Amino acid sequence: MSETLIIALAQLNPKVGSLRYNADKAINAIKDVTSGEQKADLIVFPECYLSGYPVEDLIYKDAFLEAVDKEVAYICEHTKDLDIGIMLPHPSLRQGYRYNGLSFIYRGEIIHEYYKNQLPNYGVFDERRIFQAGQYSEPIEFKGIKIAPQICFDIWFEDGAIHYADKGADIIISPNASPFETLKFGRRGDVVADRINDTGLPLIYLNLIGGQDDLVFDGASFIMNGDGLIPVLMDFGKEQILLTEWKKQDDKWACITRTTKEPDDYISQLYQILVLGLKDYANKNGFKDVILGMSGGIDSAFCAALAVDAFGPDHVKTYMMPSPFTSKESFEDAKACAEALGAHYEELSIEPIMHAYSSVIGHHLKNDTSGLGHENMQSRARGLMLMTLSNIYGGMVLATGNKSEYAVGYATLYGDMCGGYAPIKDVYKTTVFKLAQWRNENSFEGALGPRGEVIPQRIITKAPTAELRADQKDEDSLPIYPILDGILRGLIEFEKSVDELVAQGYERHVVLDVWKLLDRAEYKRRQAPPGTKFTDKAFGKERRYPITNGFIHELQRAAKDT
Repeated sequence: MSETLIIALAQLNPKVGSLRYNADKAINAIKDVTSGEQKADLIVFPECYLSGYPVEDLIYKDAFLEAVDKEVAYICEHTKDLDIGIMLPHPSLRQGYRYNGLSFIYRGEIIHEYYKNQLPNYGVFDERRIFQAGQYSEPIEFKGIKIAPQICFDIWFEDGAIHYADKGADIIISPNASPFETLKFGRRGDVVADRINDTGLPLIYLNLIGGQDDLVFDGASFIMNGDGLIPVLMDFGKEQILLTEWKKQDDKWACITRTTKEPDDYISQLYQILVLGLKDYANKNGFKDVILGMSGGIDSAFCAALAVDAFGPDHVKTYMMPSPFTSKESFEDAKACAEALGAHYEELSIEPIMHAYSSVIGHHLKNDTSGLGHENMQSRARGLMLMTLSNIYGGMVLATGNKSEYAVGYATLYGDMCGGYAPIKDVYKTTVFKLAQWRNENSFEGALGPRGEVIPQRIITKAPTAELRADQKDEDSLPIYPILDGILRGLIEFEKSVDELVAQGYERHVVLDVWKLLDRAEYKRRQAPPGTKFTDKAFGKERRYPITNGFIHELQRAAKDT
């Protein structure tokens, strides 16, 4: 029996539905790790690697699952002469049931299949709706080691790990598709530590990397030995194939490779995730360029910085679209930011469009330039211009609204909500300021934008304003952002009641007013473009509230009665 083993961890970025692309990428990885001086005995891929994840209702198409099986056979054929075990996760159709599983391949043959037992049914996950739960079986015996396969959510429960430990397993290998979230890395480590405490077995946690619609998988795969120490931590936010060496010592297997490094701080991680989510959404959908409106405010400036870091300055077009209410400072700041980033910048006035609208419906406006109709007319004129420019140049329009605005409806439907992607849709305004300051002082490996201050300091320090009427400030209509964001986090992420938020120090009438705005804006959010998720409760799949909803009105009535 061999006392050493080389296990390759393929932290790769697949594309959902691009089966041959994913298969060829896997074959190239397999050949790479078997052609060098140090050859891998086993290679592991992340959860649902071959299909990409999540497959959602593609799983209901039998033709799709038949195509997956053909690609498994394709990989078998192209690796049959290689002395390497392949742990390849993919969805399967077996005897009429659909599974989230994996094939263990060796010398062109599938020697073991495993189907995920624990199916998550919360947040963005709805696997119980589309998959059948599998059963635990015997460990996979390969080259003198007994492997316990545990796919993602399986390791959140003790029964599977204990089952395999009782069957004599030597190591737990867990392919994952775990999207980035606040404090997620720490939770993963806690879960893995629990399984090691249960079994005493080392565990490989291999995570997917890359953006898929609103989700971003951050990689950051790791190994925890049976002593609870982490000898290997893989790259955050990028692809990596790593060879790890294992030895059997005192009748127990342990990883002896050492690549541990300190993880980046949270703001740095979040910035990289926002860039990766935007980049993959555009690239995987065939866009090489992006277009956005440059207002001179913090949100558009920050989105421009994300875009330049994702695509490079030559692929970002920014347009300042002034109205009679646009300040001199906004002109200066928008231009300064675009020039600092090296992006295309152009000024296109919307005044002629406003005059054209007024010539048709001016009698309805009654010369009122302070009403909502006149304000939203400006935003929609800008949206029309950006979408037309997108049609001309083929670039994807970015909607630059943040989570605070989307939460309370402080965004115009068919106006500044126009676009193919909203990169900061899940980022509260107060966090946008922190991220902008971080970007001025830092960068990261792989960023395509210039280093140094790219967002003029005045953009970060001046009072936010939509500039849709004279002397307008956001605080005219909303609580100041630290208070607004605190209430919104309580209502959205923590599902707190009015009384609980009042107990935290917020005024009751302010909480009720914010909740009312949040409730009324649901219909807008249903029509908003997708955007990168990173909080525990992003708008969309994770937070499904009815549009027609009278509960907040009942709360307000009760407040008046008391």
